[in-house]
Amino acid sequence: MNASVTVNSAEASANTNGASLLQVSDLHTSFSVQAGEVKAVRGVSFSLDQGKTLGVVGESGSGKTVLARSIMRLNLGDNVNTSGSAVFEGKELLASTMSEMQTLWGNEVAMVFQDPMTSLNPLVKVGRQVTEHVRHHLGASKAEAKALAIDLLKEVRIPEPESRLNAYPHELSGGMRQRICIAIALACEPTLLFADEPTTALDVTVQHQILNLLNREQQERHMAMILITHDLGVVAGRTDEIMVMYAGNVVEQAPTAALFADMQHPYTEALLRSIPRTTQRSHTRLAAIAGRPPDLIDPPSGCAFSPRCPYVQPKCREETPPLQATDNSGHKSACWFPVGTPENKEAFEKNLAARLPQTMSVAEGAMVNTEMLQEKAATQEERN
Repeated sequence: MNASVTVNSAEASANTNGASLLQVSDLHTSFSVQAGEVKAVRGVSFSLDQGKTLGVVGESGSGKTVLARSIMRLNLGDNVNTSGSAVFEGKELLASTMSEMQTLWGNEVAMVFQDPMTSLNPLVKVGRQVTEHVRHHLGASKAEAKALAIDLLKEVRIPEPESRLNAYPHELSGGMRQRICIAIALACEPTLLFADEPTTALDVTVQHQILNLLNREQQERHMAMILITHDLGVVAGRTDEIMVMYAGNVVEQAPTAALFADMQHPYTEALLRSIPRTTQRSHTRLAAIAGRPPDLIDPPSGCAFSPRCPYVQPKCREETPPLQATDNSGHKSACWFPVGTPENKEAFEKNLAARLPQTMSVAEGAMVNTEMLQEKAATQEERN
């Protein structure tokens, strides 16, 4: 089954002249289903240089995984429609045949999939899964591939690697299965690695180990990496640039330090607000984002985040804000009332007076945090 792919030849020609390792321009991906057309990715553009890390952030359904799979040409099926341009090392991936992509998969471009239990074959031993594409791409003998596999398992900190080669995936823990997936992805030393939610379903300690492992391997091999996650805390300090996606669109994009210092889109602010903090007292209610993600078959008019935004105004429901630069640092945002501006403050006060539910929720959360900080300060003062 072949997916429908339309290449923007003008964009592809322009991208070929660029110096970036990967250049994506106006990428769209949709799925034709019985209910209509699911517009999963809607006009995404970005570039990534050799050795750099891009964080792609957003909640489930924002289009992160579909974006990665579209670039790698893994969205197969007659109901898939992809258009735009994705140029990797001067080669237009969307114009490549499946046989050409097969020479790139694992060899030049690799992916660590979200769920290691489903991405690993449960009926095949770990050793064969690690060595299979090494023998295919590098032409290694069985003995050479086994020796390389053992070295890889040692590299990803798996104890007793020789015995693990004879194990089946279900005999390993979640963290070890994820390390196996990373070893498989790194086996042929790819130039670009996609890490799709690599810490899903892992406990906090193992998450930290896996993220440190990915960072170490990326730096040692000088490969580019796209780290996909729903958690802004994961990409903080581990990426060079962050791209925040919502409803298939990029709503904010900036160098990592710039984004955390001056986040401008309400959705980015909401994602950060929803992260649990150690400074909060026990059993504090988590700050959830009001509402639900939009229906991608029939998305709302104007800004897709407007039904959930605490700063929403009539203009937000009528006109779609463009993604545009806000300063000279490369910071881009798609919002009519950016966070931190006088217009944003005025919009919040209007919605607060109108008792808009999502605005009231944010205000109540801010009040709880203020009271908690005041209580903590008073306690500290008494101790002193």
